[in-house]
Amino acid sequence: MSKEKETVFALTNGKPSAKFDLHKSKKAALALRALNHKLRQQILKFIDENKETMVTPVYKKLRIEQSVASQHLAILRRAGLVTATRDGKFIKYKVNYENCSDLIKFVDSLVK
Repeated sequence: MSKEKETVFALTNGKPSAKFDLHKSKKAALALRALNHKLRQQILKFIDENKETMVTPVYKKLRIEQSVASQHLAILRRAGLVTATRDGKFIKYKVNYENCSDLIKFVDSLVK
């Protein structure tokens, strides 16, 4: 039998506990790291301005290699900041406004 890793722990210090969910913390860190990159910020802004886009307009507009654009789009997708839908052989990217809004609220709550 293998022991499952504990993903939640609490800090008490004699007061009501503050519970940390490590899985959610890792997901939040992934999103913040994804957003903390100038090129990914530009890509996210470009997608927002165009409502929906594919990789070709991204790399042409930002004057980067296609592979670089694809890698950064994959990071944004894994972080949940954009969604990707397949249309035949093309993949269309859209901003995931719900997750972006949640991330903004989270950051705002941290830096009061």
